[in-house]
Amino acid sequence: MTAAHPIENAWLSTGGTGAQNYDEYADESRITEIVAAKPTSMLAVEMPDRTPEAVAAGMSFTDCLPAAAERLEALQQTGRFARAGQVVVAYRISGEDRCAYGLFCMVDTDEISTSAEEPGRVIRNEDVFIEKVRQRAALNAQLRHLLSPVLLVQHGKSEELQAALADACVGEPAVTDVDEAGRRHEIWPVAPGPKQDLLCELAGGGDLIVADGNHRSLAAQVGELPRFLAVVTTPESVTIQPYHRLLVSAPLTGEALLDALRERGAEVTAVPGPLSTPDGVVHLYLNETVYAVRLPAVEGSIVERLDHARVESVLFNDILGMDAGDKRITYVGGDYPPSWLAEQVDSGSAVAAILIAAVTVEDFISVNLARLKLPRKSTWFTPKARAGLVLADLR
Repeated sequence: MTAAHPIENAWLSTGGTGAQNYDEYADESRITEIVAAKPTSMLAVEMPDRTPEAVAAGMSFTDCLPAAAERLEALQQTGRFARAGQVVVAYRISGEDRCAYGLFCMVDTDEISTSAEEPGRVIRNEDVFIEKVRQRAALNAQLRHLLSPVLLVQHGKSEELQAALADACVGEPAVTDVDEAGRRHEIWPVAPGPKQDLLCELAGGGDLIVADGNHRSLAAQVGELPRFLAVVTTPESVTIQPYHRLLVSAPLTGEALLDALRERGAEVTAVPGPLSTPDGVVHLYLNETVYAVRLPAVEGSIVERLDHARVESVLFNDILGMDAGDKRITYVGGDYPPSWLAEQVDSGSAVAAILIAAVTVEDFISVNLARLKLPRKSTWFTPKARAGLVLADLR
């Protein structure tokens, strides 16, 4: 029995609605700039409190929900979307000399598993920010549409799924959207029939690991939705980029912070710049200097040995007395280069930048199959599934 199903009532973009997902921005003012330049972007619906008019009026997310519904309805009525029924949608992202494939479909919410004791084929693997979950659930309830897919990595039939998706992405796509990095996002709807049945069987027949969309999948559970919108992809189609941290402010900075790290057994050495993503150590940038920090080794699970977990336990929890969800910590994904983080510190917008090597795809899959949990914001998957290309209408 497959966990993947056709979208009963879908809306397919006719162009101009594609956007990065709402949680991909380290600086939310960029959302406002993008909405101002491209008002048909799905960002304006997903983040209604970041539209220029909402920011000017100081409106809360909750206060903006009716406006989000009106904006979505206007996009549908003015032809920015076309209806489709009982479809799955083959998806290809091309660029940087490679192609990634996925399948837009609906996945059973009751298949979500967050521990070894909880049955289910959809493995969710990270802690979440509960306020973001509440916002997503409220938006889903207001719109009765799902706008952004949860990215799931299929484990079990990945080679067969990769081949079937490549075969489905032929001919003229229904729409093409080009993202900020120049990658082409193209979709092909697949109507009921043997090809659709095969794609659903392959996509939903094995373990499905949440690669992006932990908040969106939990919002579906909170809203008691029977199914959620997903893009099912394969390990061959994804890469994990680094996920860094910015300290906007902290009770310890400068030499005091370096001394505290040394007191707890870390090796701290100044290294020549410029700031870069490290390998085998953590890079700490403050006072216009790059420091290589080798945190003390720990015994334990593969998760406990990850630099992301050790930064959280040693630096945030122990030294700074911060929880990982502290608002003074900004999580910065792989689309932002090290130079951007250095600029934030040099300009005074942050007191320190912490750069951490990327988790490997192999380690990511191993952690999830063992039903262990990764530290929040430790995997930045690329290429990202685009919001606003395929919507699921829940009405």
